[in-house]
Amino acid sequence: MVKKATQPEEAQAQPPAPARQRLKAVAGFVAGSVDAYPVVLKPDQGERGRGVVIARSDDEVAGFFRGYPGAAIVQEYVAGPELGVFYVRHPGEERGRIFSITDKRLPSVTGDGLRSLERLVLDDPRAVALADVYLARLAARREDIPDRGEEVGLVEIGTHCRGAVFLDGGLHKTPELEAAIDRLSHSFEGFYFGRYDLRAPSYDAFREGRDFKVLELNGVTSEATAIYDPKHRLWDAYAILFAQWRLAFEIGAGNRERGSAPVSVTELIRILLSARRHTADPTPEEPS
Repeated sequence: MVKKATQPEEAQAQPPAPARQRLKAVAGFVAGSVDAYPVVLKPDQGERGRGVVIARSDDEVAGFFRGYPGAAIVQEYVAGPELGVFYVRHPGEERGRIFSITDKRLPSVTGDGLRSLERLVLDDPRAVALADVYLARLAARREDIPDRGEEVGLVEIGTHCRGAVFLDGGLHKTPELEAAIDRLSHSFEGFYFGRYDLRAPSYDAFREGRDFKVLELNGVTSEATAIYDPKHRLWDAYAILFAQWRLAFEIGAGNRERGSAPVSVTELIRILLSARRHTADPTPEEPS
């Protein structure tokens, strides 16, 4: 089963379709929705970028499904800077607000015409800390010597555990962006708390609240990932997380007052175990 958007729970419970049908579904999505590769393929249930692949050809799509037989999602690939925008709104409030913004920087190295890509990574004071991650993705190119001034991206996915650098993006918060996020959030009935992962053509477009696209929407288990900015001390991070959790409990209490029934402990454990089973699936190789 390949999905372009969230499907009803009954559809999600269906087993994945045969490989040929899945490949055909992706090809139809490319032809009908995005016109050309690349596309993003990801497990239907996952976390921290596990199993996410940017596929640039039919062969790479087939490789994804050979490595990952479970239910999957296909999405348009969106270029441009990526931000994580954490939104909160108390039940009954007309307008919500942006709690935090994360500027997700995708690291790169710049060639000098002398050193190999591997050497550039190992000589970079920050990249060397994740050299295994970067060089595994660039295995076929590690001996290449980039031209002087040539910038080589080390990752393409804005995930911290796969090498992206998370910075506090609070400077990008504007009334225009906050209004745009609030309008978007009102289109999801019952949504009050979570983080959007967004991309737009430029930072100016973000600040003006226009032309951005939603990559993911993460709910109550998400976090204000701006805490990973090196400028934040440990206690700063704890303070931000405590404020976030306080809001989550306040919103939960507000929902209960409005008639929502909490999930039982038994059901919560069942959900957690189900998620663990899904995210333990093998991770397909990311094409380099």
